Amino acid sequence: MIKFLDKLERKLGKYAINNLMVYICVLYVVGLIISLVNPSFYYQYLSLNTALILRGQVWRLVTFLIQPPNTNLFFFIFTLYLYYMLGKTLERTWGAFRFNVYYFSGVIFTIIGSFLVYFITGRIFLLDTYYINMSIFLAFAFVYPDMQLLLMFLIPIKIKWLAYLDIALFVYEFITGNGATRIAIICALLNFIIFFFLYINPVQRIRQKQRQRAFSQAMKGPGMSGYSRQGTRQSGTGNTAFRSTNSGGIVHRCHVCGRTSLTDPDLEFRYCSKCNGNYEYCQDHLFTHEHVR
Repeated sequence: MIKFLDKLERKLGKYAINNLMVYICVLYVVGLIISLVNPSFYYQYLSLNTALILRGQVWRLVTFLIQPPNTNLFFFIFTLYLYYMLGKTLERTWGAFRFNVYYFSGVIFTIIGSFLVYFITGRIFLLDTYYINMSIFLAFAFVYPDMQLLLMFLIPIKIKWLAYLDIALFVYEFITGNGATRIAIICALLNFIIFFFLYINPVQRIRQKQRQRAFSQAMKGPGMSGYSRQGTRQSGTGNTAFRSTNSGGIVHRCHVCGRTSLTDPDLEFRYCSKCNGNYEYCQDHLFTHEHVR
């Protein structure tokens, strides 16, 4: 899976939509205006109605994404800002291409789930953007579990506990719901399952934790007190290999995700010649980061 994404990114990475969450938020604003002017318009003409799609209304495969996460103006502003922050942070962490793949795979799986429910049960199950947004929230909680949010604007709580609560609710709905609900939940959250149980497998996570602990212990040792910086440019590559050396060897750190050659020894690191300064990136973000000017 990792090698496949790497190859796909090298070929198609230039077509990735940068700042994707900005466009998504604009769609939500338009959807809110439509819902305030004519609340029934979305369900009549824009929703993911499988039966009407099969009759030729194919625009619904795209227009269902316009539904806002909340129609209350106050909560809409709060929710919009939250999802923008989560999505933008994930894009900076993964790179634009991989965030695009994650989001649009959630869209595709949602559409597939809607059709599966219709063909298997004969029912029209109007899936919307709820599970897509929840997949972004779960992804962020997985990557940054100790990030704190203010619950009810007052109570600080780590985002991982909110994610655990959402997962528990999904499990409850899956157990108590009917077949249509179960199919919808599985398909709509399949992008999260694929990315975090196949792309980042449990064995890899355990090994990464061990490397992180070893790195933290090494950083506390006496040999890490003195650094010497050495800059070299590789001829013919266009990349600057700017290295930090100490008694423990060479340490590389990605400017986007923060991974190092000690925590992830299998990664390759390079400096970008187009950035204004010495900014080093791992192989996942070398061609997808935003250049520092």
